[in-house]
Amino acid sequence: MQKILITGAAGFIGYHLSRRLLEDGRTVVGLDNLNDYYDPALKRDRLALLEQYDKFSHAGFDMADREKMADLFSGEKFDAVVNLAAQAGVRYSLENPHSYVDTNLVGFVNVLEGCRHNKVKHLVYASSSSVYGANTSMPFSVHDNVDHPVSLYAASKKANELMAHTYSHLFGLPTTGLRFFTVYGPWGRPDMALFLFTKAILEDRPINVFNNGNMERDFTYIDDIVEGVFRLIDHLPEPNPDWSGDAPDPATSYCPWRVYNIGNNNKEKLMRYIEVLEDCLGKKAKKNFLPMQDGDVPATYADVSDLVREINFKPDTSIEEGIQKFVDWYREYYKV
Repeated sequence: MQKILITGAAGFIGYHLSRRLLEDGRTVVGLDNLNDYYDPALKRDRLALLEQYDKFSHAGFDMADREKMADLFSGEKFDAVVNLAAQAGVRYSLENPHSYVDTNLVGFVNVLEGCRHNKVKHLVYASSSSVYGANTSMPFSVHDNVDHPVSLYAASKKANELMAHTYSHLFGLPTTGLRFFTVYGPWGRPDMALFLFTKAILEDRPINVFNNGNMERDFTYIDDIVEGVFRLIDHLPEPNPDWSGDAPDPATSYCPWRVYNIGNNNKEKLMRYIEVLEDCLGKKAKKNFLPMQDGDVPATYADVSDLVREINFKPDTSIEEGIQKFVDWYREYYKV
């Protein structure tokens, strides 16, 4: 039976994907250093749920540790790897840029090297909608050029795509990059808007609404993200026989390398998102309108036509359904 390494397994997406794979009978090794970028108690609680599965084991160290990573790969012999561990967040990259280099670049090289030397059949890794940066053509297409990031976080994710391409070219390692669009849902990250808004509203504190509310996001429910990743693990990228250096396609290559968007293909106004949350909480938000933050973008919107064509899947969870599920989880978890 397939053995899969999930880096960032105690994280938001990593936890949900690990559960999905374990419930499908796969063996999962989770790697997570349980750092304190946000409350480690949330990570420990996710991990405790995963440890109830017989086919789950946890490696608790930092993937920037080259020797430990090499030992893990050589000892376990993974069939596939899903790299979800990353220093996340656009705004935090303005405060602590070195953490992005350590995890998103050094750690990712260690993952690539582990895959290369241990004949891993497929590396799937998280990229981000942030790579679209200064692009204004909507919806964002994987066939668009993405050479103008506006945050170090975005640049690190673009770098992951380039690094993966190098290993696909040099060593024939099949790699698939996934550009996630504003993921939300139960067990979500406390630094994300939905979590911050919910906590503030329930505590009668104002919420910070950036760009004076003139923001649009392709909000994607966690179960849709997980389903997309789950299907792609066994969908190995093939070289594109029509790829040409004269007119290069940024989404494909002459080697086994692909990138996909996973988004809801439906941009929602931030103010509408807040209205739905208010309805689910039965309480109005006090709003603190602020200007746009450095490194942020006014809108995101995913073209998912490649995803639909390749794996016959299109995310479709509405924000009404998704936010309600988050609120139900939040009230139960925090007893509020």
